[in-house]
Amino acid sequence: MDTVGQVGQAEQGRQRKPATAARMYDYYLGGVHNFPADREAAERIIAQFPLFPAVARENRAFLHRVVRHLAGAGVRQFLDIGSGIPTVGNVHEIVQAEVPDARVVYVDIDPVAVAESLEILEGNDLAIAIRADLCDPQRILEHPQVRELLDFEQPIALLLAAVLHFVPDDAKAYEVVGRLVDALPPGSYLAISAAAAESFAPSGAQTQAVIDVYRQRTTTSAASRTKSKMVRFFAGLELVAPGVVWLYQWPDPERALPDPFGGDATRCGEWAGLGRKE
Repeated sequence: MDTVGQVGQAEQGRQRKPATAARMYDYYLGGVHNFPADREAAERIIAQFPLFPAVARENRAFLHRVVRHLAGAGVRQFLDIGSGIPTVGNVHEIVQAEVPDARVVYVDIDPVAVAESLEILEGNDLAIAIRADLCDPQRILEHPQVRELLDFEQPIALLLAAVLHFVPDDAKAYEVVGRLVDALPPGSYLAISAAAAESFAPSGAQTQAVIDVYRQRTTTSAASRTKSKMVRFFAGLELVAPGVVWLYQWPDPERALPDPFGGDATRCGEWAGLGRKE
């Protein structure tokens, strides 16, 4: 087959690729690792909630603040589940800039996200990416590469940024998080950000439209949770001040954080918190 034909087939393949939550998130962030189906599905959601890209950016900023905080607290190991498509300012870039020997494991269910991560991480012996499902925590915990890189006798930061709303069943979500936290040694941390029911009312027509897009266009369903349900994920842990708050309210000791949502906190879209295992 000639080169033109190969290029044509490759483009057709891109056009046929179904949407994924990871690549849609990349689109919200202004990334380039997404396909037509991802952009179309994302635009349908943005039509219902125009602030979705702003929420995605705030979520990434929260992740940056938490990682810097944990590095300052002496944490040297990070398990980032639902890590998505690599973009500028990945966890390993942030923490290894301050602590060169920090170790990072990225986990995602999307093979494209994992493949892109592996390209980014080529030559970095202290960071890896594996394909696994958050809903199968045992496979993650027993994965040989995870066990090889992370020392489960030393504190580990478990990062669940913008991923738990893709586990809509409450019982399953609490079980998964509980099993992961149980496997962590004392001194470890759990960081979570996830969609807020106070912003995306479960019974609302707009929220249902968003859920339908994810269910119909991807292999993923979605759900939002109230603040009280979010707090339950940290049961048995010591919540780090200021507790479970809106994304943009989780503090940055180096600067005052602006309010990008015009004084209406519910427009922020996600709750966020950090807990420490004693």
